[in-house]
Amino acid sequence: MAHNRTLGRSGIEVSPLGFGCWAIGGEWQSTDGQPLGWGEVDDDESVRAIRRALDLGVTLFDTADAYGTGHSERVLGRALGKHRGDVVVATKWGNVFDERTRIREGQDDSPEHVRRALTASLRRLNTDHVDLYQLHISDADPERAAQLRDACEELVREGLIRAYAWSTDDPDRAAVFAEGPHCAAVQHRLNILQDAPELLALCAESDLASINRSPLAMGLLAGKHTAGRPLDDGDIRNAPPAWLPGFIANAGADPVWLRRVDALRSILTSDGRTLAQGALAWIWARSPRTIPIPGFRTVAQAEENAGAIAKGPLTAGQMADVDRILGR
Repeated sequence: MAHNRTLGRSGIEVSPLGFGCWAIGGEWQSTDGQPLGWGEVDDDESVRAIRRALDLGVTLFDTADAYGTGHSERVLGRALGKHRGDVVVATKWGNVFDERTRIREGQDDSPEHVRRALTASLRRLNTDHVDLYQLHISDADPERAAQLRDACEELVREGLIRAYAWSTDDPDRAAVFAEGPHCAAVQHRLNILQDAPELLALCAESDLASINRSPLAMGLLAGKHTAGRPLDDGDIRNAPPAWLPGFIANAGADPVWLRRVDALRSILTSDGRTLAQGALAWIWARSPRTIPIPGFRTVAQAEENAGAIAKGPLTAGQMADVDRILGR
C-alpha cells in the first residue's frame, strides 16, 4: 500500500495520490487558436468523479486558475462543497485569460497580480483559503520570482494560503522558491519515461514535496492510445507544443514512445495492476517525496487511478528491471 505523504516542511498531510484538474476545465485556447485543454467535458461527470475520489481516500486536488479559464476551479469548488475542510486544494496563478471567450491572453509575473489572481481563485473555488498556491510561469525570471516568493509569504501571514510552490522543470528556478520558509513543494513533470533526478535531489535537500504532473505521460501510460489515430481538434495533444513530446500533430501518439510503453508493459501490469496503476507505482518507488497527480474526466478513471494506492509502489527489483529496459 502507498502511504500518505507530507507537503514538505509545511506538515500538511495528503494522500499519496492527488488528482490533477486540468482536463475537467474543458476546452480553452491561446490567442492564436492553439487548443490548451483536453477536449469537451461533462461537468456533472467531473463532479461525480471528484466525489468518488473523495470516497476512495484522495485528499489532494490540483487545479489552476487558467484551466478552462476558471472553469476547472468552479467545477472543483462545486464538487467539494461541504467537504472542503477534508481536502487539500492546490491551484496556480500567472496566466491572464478571458473567462467569457475562454482564451488565455498572456502572463503576468507582477507581485500585484498575485493577490488579484488569488482573490478571483478563492471566489471560483468558494473557499476562504488555498492550501498550496503555485506559480504557473515555468520560465519566470528568477529575480522576479524572488519578489513573488515574498508576496506569497505575505499571503501566508494573512491566512489566505498555507504554503506555496513553483510549477517548473528547472531546478535552479525551483531553488529560488525553496529559500522561502513556507515553500512546500515543486510541481514538475515526472513519469517512468521522463525521469527528473535533479529536481528530486533538490526536494530531498530542501525538504520539499515533489508533486508530479504528467505521471501518465499525458495519457500514453494509460494504455488507450494507438499510433496514427488523431485526437479531437480541441485536445492539446492533437497540436502538441514543443514541451509536449510523445504525440505527433494530427497523428496521435508517437510510435517510438508507444514501443517504450510496450517494452515496460509486463512489469507495470504485474501484481494485478493496470498499466496506469503500474506507472503510478513506479513514481512512488522513485522517491518517498513524490505525489503523482494524474488527470481524469470520468468516474471510471478516478476509480482506476485511486485503485493504485492499495497496490503500492514497485519493488526494488522491478525498478532495476525498468532501468535496464530503458537503458538508464
